Amino acid sequence: MSLKLYYHPLSSYCMKVLTALYEKDLAFEAKLVNFGDPEENARFTEMWPIRKFPVLQDGARDRLITESTPIIEYLELHYPGKEQLLPTNPEMAHEARWFDRFFDLHVHTHMQKIVGDKLRPEGKKDGFGVEEAVTKLRTAYSVLEDRLKDRIWAIGDQYTLADCSASPALFYANLNLPLGAEHPSVSRYLERLMNRPSFARAIEEAKPYFHMVPK
Repeated sequence: MSLKLYYHPLSSYCMKVLTALYEKDLAFEAKLVNFGDPEENARFTEMWPIRKFPVLQDGARDRLITESTPIIEYLELHYPGKEQLLPTNPEMAHEARWFDRFFDLHVHTHMQKIVGDKLRPEGKKDGFGVEEAVTKLRTAYSVLEDRLKDRIWAIGDQYTLADCSASPALFYANLNLPLGAEHPSVSRYLERLMNRPSFARAIEEAKPYFHMVPK
């Protein structure tokens, strides 16, 4: 098996890549990384000093690919599998990439700020930063509400890279800042993402670790 994914089931960016792998129905070896184990920590740090997952190792091409979007684009190039996640139409591909960046930068980032602050010890919390993240996340919800009206998936009828990105970002964001009645289009979109078998599988695999998610 040439593909090996270093990941953790709770990681939102790992969920993004897992969703793509399951969409494509690709065989891969899942290597759960435990930073609490000194030997695992050292091995992973030697492989990728930045110490962030997911990391995809392709033994057949002797390649190490980091960051979720480049991993998915790499799969598109070399392991297209069952589903195509980037449209062949350049305009649609551009829109898929735009949404991917939007979900990562304007939903994912602010969601992680809110979650990350819950992990900080007392006296080290960043109330101002969380307030700012909440405001920006609400703005992102409003932008999406306008853009997703009358659409099944982010760019229309085709499930793409953008939806892989949206799935964990909106899942965790909604847990920390509920979409509410003022965002019906985004709420319906999230429901469709949750019911997509690929993402539903990633969520199911993460359930044994949900007790680790800060309340």
